[in-house]
Amino acid sequence: MSGGPHLPMRPVWRCRRCGAPWPCGPARLSLLVEYRGDRTALLFYLALLMQEATAHLTALNPASPPGDLTNRFLSWVRAPRPPS
Repeated sequence: MSGGPHLPMRPVWRCRRCGAPWPCGPARLSLLVEYRGDRTALLFYLALLMQEATAHLTALNPASPPGDLTNRFLSWVRAPRPPS
């Protein structure tokens, strides 16, 4: 990727490159490619990052915790469809 990878900016959990909530679209695509053969490892990795993001975002704004980050971090990872 030209311009650098789409990585999280901690503790705000925005993309360092595009400013979108991380994981942004390009980050998701990169992660899917990187973990192409192991969706379980990708889900485990993202679950750990989701816990870290929840702690960071709650500490930044205790009056308004981030809520459930499952859609943002995990729900988009789907098992590949079996060949027809």
